[in-house]
Amino acid sequence: MMRRPAETPRITVEEFFEAGHGSLELSWEANAENAVGREISEVALNRPGLALAGFLRYFAYRRIQVLGLAEMSYMNSLSPEERVQRYRILRNVPAVVLSRGRRMPLYVRKTTAELGIPIMRTRLVTGHFMNAATVLLQNLSSPRIRVPGTMIEINGIGVLLEGEPGIGKSEIALALIKRGHSLVADDVTSLTRDSTGAIQASAVEITREHMEIRGLGIIHVPRIFGVSSIRGDMRLDLIIRMRKQTREEGDIDRTGLDTTTRNVLGVEVPLVTVPVAAGRDLTNVVEVAALNQRLKQMGHDSARELDERLKKVLSRKENRRES
Repeated sequence: MMRRPAETPRITVEEFFEAGHGSLELSWEANAENAVGREISEVALNRPGLALAGFLRYFAYRRIQVLGLAEMSYMNSLSPEERVQRYRILRNVPAVVLSRGRRMPLYVRKTTAELGIPIMRTRLVTGHFMNAATVLLQNLSSPRIRVPGTMIEINGIGVLLEGEPGIGKSEIALALIKRGHSLVADDVTSLTRDSTGAIQASAVEITREHMEIRGLGIIHVPRIFGVSSIRGDMRLDLIIRMRKQTREEGDIDRTGLDTTTRNVLGVEVPLVTVPVAAGRDLTNVVEVAALNQRLKQMGHDSARELDERLKKVLSRKENRRES
């Protein structure tokens, strides 16, 4: 499978807001127009209490700054002139977030407008926001790759179909969608490792919700099959490699005892090779492979269970012969 080298995305304040406005309950307080293209250099958050108090030696100005109850209470204890002067310390930060739904005082709004600092607010308490926002930033900055292949969700199992062009990946995915399963990405799939160590798959933005079917062209999946036919992203649980079997090759594993994996961004993902032959119903094969993978995740390996059963039977027969 050909793939592009893993790349670490550059995160902007606008992307942070778009990714977290729902889960982090973010809204714009001021200067939203300055968020476009404004880069977050360090993937972490900072509470600038010491900096606002005048200690700037280790001020993490490359990080998003979070103003909580302590910071706002301290600033309110200062004179108006001193408050403005202290807020000017934030002039080079990517953005500022006010927690607990607080609004920016008018004098601060004027100062941040002069400095061009994007201001957001969240209804979350400071600690909860910082924990959730840290996880979000880690996910956004995780290394990611793009791989050729079609990603499908089958009963909660994320399956990546790969194979040479024209082998039938999209047609199999289309048949699975008609059975009630969901499309994640067609033709090209973006893979990234999240903060839990799982590989998450999603579509490239420009082709999201679309499929290319040979002979038909481009189709818009949710308009034909409904909104449930699409998943925004999905954990990668299984890779199915489809390939035409040649006479020179030996039989592909028929027992399932020889487990194969592929390293994807440092994570070993189960890999199954499925031979393609005329008249073979690969849709059923792919669906059953996904269901079998779900059983394995639940601790039931059918191939190994049968192997152990056969070993016990042969062992009993051997013991009878010796007696």
